[in-house]
Formats: sequence, C-alpha cells, structure tokens
Amino acid sequence: MASATATTKADLLLRGFLRSRTARLIFLWNFVGLVILAVGALVLSETRATLTNAQRTALQVQGAVVANLLIEDAVVEPGLPGAAPFIDPNAAGNLLLNLIPHTTPLTGAPYQGPRIRVADLSGREVADTAALHGDLGETPLWEEPGLNFSNRLAQAAQTFRFTPWPETTTLDAERQAALAGQTASGQRLTETGERVISVTLPLQRVGYIVGAITLESGDVERIMAAERLALLPFILSAAIVILASAFWVAWSLARPLRSLALAADAVRLSGAAKLDVPNLRKRQDEIGDLAQALEAMTGALAERIDANERFAADVSHEIKNPLTSIRSAVETARSAADPVKREQLLGIIANDVGRLDRLITDMTRASRLEAETARGALARVNIAQMLTDLSQSYEALSDGRARVAFLSEANAAEVLGQPGPLAQVFLNLIDNARSFSPAGATVRLRMGVISAKDQKPMIRATVEDEGPGIPESALEKVFQRFYTDRPKGSAFGANSGLGLSIARQIVQAHEGAIWAENIKDRPEGPIRGARFVVELPAAR
Repeated sequence: MASATATTKADLLLRGFLRSRTARLIFLWNFVGLVILAVGALVLSETRATLTNAQRTALQVQGAVVANLLIEDAVVEPGLPGAAPFIDPNAAGNLLLNLIPHTTPLTGAPYQGPRIRVADLSGREVADTAALHGDLGETPLWEEPGLNFSNRLAQAAQTFRFTPWPETTTLDAERQAALAGQTASGQRLTETGERVISVTLPLQRVGYIVGAITLESGDVERIMAAERLALLPFILSAAIVILASAFWVAWSLARPLRSLALAADAVRLSGAAKLDVPNLRKRQDEIGDLAQALEAMTGALAERIDANERFAADVSHEIKNPLTSIRSAVETARSAADPVKREQLLGIIANDVGRLDRLITDMTRASRLEAETARGALARVNIAQMLTDLSQSYEALSDGRARVAFLSEANAAEVLGQPGPLAQVFLNLIDNARSFSPAGATVRLRMGVISAKDQKPMIRATVEDEGPGIPESALEKVFQRFYTDRPKGSAFGANSGLGLSIARQIVQAHEGAIWAENIKDRPEGPIRGARFVVELPAAR
C-alpha cells in the first residue's frame, strides 16, 4: 500500500514537472548543446580508430614491398665464405630517394608519404628519407612568419590533443623485435615531436636477417587535424547554444525573481498595501503564476489587516453602548429611592451584561474561526451529507421552533475546504432563518450543482425561511458586522449581528460567494420569506 502511494506521488510529481514550460525549455536548450558535442566527439573517436587500423595495414603492405626492393638492390653478398650479407648505406639511400620523391611531381607540393628508416643488424640507422630530403632541419610551420588566421588555426588543431595520445612503443623496441624476426607496430612521437603510426619489418635474405625497415606515417594526425577543424563549428554552435541558454535563464528567471524580491522588500519597508508587479503578472509561465500568487497573498494580507482594523473599531463601538448604559443605570440606581425603579435599573444592568457576554462570545468565535480558516488544512467536504446531518440534528431538538428539512437528494458533490468553518456557515444561516420563522414553519435546505460563467462547476446551497423577508435596501447590509434589523417585539440585544458576517467571511475564504434575496411568486408579488444562497467551487 505504501509503495503504491509513493508511486502515485512520483507520477503526479513527474507529470507536474513535464507540464512546466520553463523546465521543458531549460532541458531542451541545454540538451541541444550536449547532443551537438556528443555527436561530434563520437564521430571523431570512430574516425581515429578506423584511420589508425587502415593506416597500419597500409604501412605493412608498403613496408613489405620496400623491404623486397631493398633486399634485391641494397643488400650486398660478401665474397668470403661464411660471411653474412649486409646493407649498403649508399645503395639504400639512392633507392629510397628514387622511391620517395621530395615533392609531388604534378603539383610540386611537399610529399606527404610515409617516412622510411633503415637500420642494419647492429641497430644503427643507415638510411632515412627525412634526412635525405633535409626535413629534419626545417623550421616548424607554426613559427613561420606571415601565417594567416586560418593557417594558425589549422596548426593549433594539428598540435592540440583533443584526446589522449596512446604512445605504445619506442623505435628501439620495434627494431629489436624486427631484428628478432617479428613484425612490430605502434604509436609514438618522433624526435621532431610528430605523432606517427609506425610499422617495423625485418630485412631477411636467404635465412639471414640483415636489418630492419621502419615506416612512419603522420597521415592519421593530418586527417585528424582536418576532422578537428570540422569539429570546431560543432563546438562553436554548442557554445552559442549554451550561452543563449544561460542568457535566457538569467533574463527570464533570475532577473524577474530579483524584481519580485525587491518589490517584496519595498512592501516590507514602505508599508505598502500590496505587491504590485504588473509586468511580471502578465507572463504566461511559472514566474507569472508566482507574481499573481504573491500579489494575491499580499492583497489578502492587506484586506485582513484592514478587516481587523474595522473589526476593532466596530467592537469598540458595540461595547461602548452597553457600557454607557450600565454606567448610566448604576449612577441612577445610587440616587433612586423607589425600590421598583431600582429593580428596573438592575434589570437593565443585567440585560446589558448579558448583551456584553454575547458580544464577547461571538467575537471570540469569530476570531477562532478566522484563525482556523487561515491555518486549517483543506479536505474534500460532501456538502449534501453535511446538510443532511445538520437537518437531522435540528429535527432532534423539539424546541417548538421552526423545523429544518433538507429537500434535495444526497449526492457526491464535494468542495475543497475546511469542514468546521463550512459547517459554521450553515449553522449561522439556519439559526438566523429559524429566528425569523414563526413556530411550526419549515426552514428548507436545498443543494445543486451549476456551471458558472467560466464553465467551472459550482455547488449552490440555499437556506429558505418563512419569515417577513428582508428590506430591499438591507439585502447587502445584513452581512455587515453588528448589523441587526429585527421585527418589533423581538428582544433588544438578543443577537450580536455577527453571524452573517462570519458566514460571508468563511465563504469568501473558500473562494465562494454568498448573498441574500427575498422569495416571491412573481416580481411584484408579496414576500413569502428570505433565501440565503451559498456558492462554492466544486472539488476537481
């Protein structure tokens, strides 16, 4: 059960996150740059591995051909019996010069073929195409004057290691393996700092190993340099995307959040009534939602402060009246000699004390309900079931006053709110309706589901009495604090005038509405009672 609950919460969290426009854009922009770099790096890695294997195979084939030519033309057979054949350095050098030209015949560009090095049986190098062509003494290209930006960029791409260079062997180790009759290959750096792939083969004639031939090629690095140049646009594109993403985040998130923080500080320091950020409120994303929520919150706090101030003023006014009456009665009682008059004055004092007690009790209840509404947890409340329970509890009273009947069929219509305060709303309305209804009458409770103007379902509950109704001019005044308008003959001070005000306060805290109207058969017909209507948004 716990696992299923955790899974459901995780699914809701994921769905809510995916609905976030800001989160989707941040992930999209950042992953675009990441994908660009990843694709470029993968292509480059596969190219290096493929070219390395192909170049090693090509060098082995070329090395075998050149080795056969050297054995035929540059290996000397000694005339003495039992003497081993040896390599003639001059013949080997001339052969290499003829095989490997210094420049390409058609274009005249420097030859980019493999470097061939020949060593004798002792490991001494006897021929080297780089030395024969004079390449070992040349100035490196990146130090030549007059290079333009593209050439310098090409040299930087050629010399910079995008990936670690795996140096697997040395020239001496390869030659020792070849002089032992094996073919050796590897990757290493030459004495000029060039990164090459090399293959070393033995030079063998009639069962005698006379030396070794090494072929070194930097073609892979030249190709890789070109690939790196091709990768630079990918890197620049990724950098631009990441820069744009960072700029967008800073502009769209950090800046408005900073504006909200400054506006909140201004409200705190200046004592302004509410937060006012109209530019942020118009945004169609989470920042706009946050700005609207903060404005609504500060507006609600300002309204609550104003309501508390008005409440304090109303309480002061309402308490002063009975206190003034009590003081006047006490002063008059001190000088009254007539016992009957004195009893009348004591009755006035007792009545005013009772009135004060009711006022304090109702004010305490109002403050408690306000605190409960502000801090209480929300739950799904079945209004039909609540009205059914209330009507049954009033039916059990048997106090001779108006009875209460719920005339709608119970259903599953629910609101999201606090059960205690919502029940207090209907208790206040029912008590008010019973106080105006004659004995034996019926206070009718009804409920239904309607669609508001914005197509959101609303739950409408009504409380109807059979009393004298409400003057048209007082349909709104009845919700004011301490307002009372009782028929003649009603006990003065028996009602504090806070019940309907408390009901409206609770309904508005639940984002609903409450109003009063008179019950008539026709617009100009007689009033048959009063109806109080409560509308609350249905729970989704």
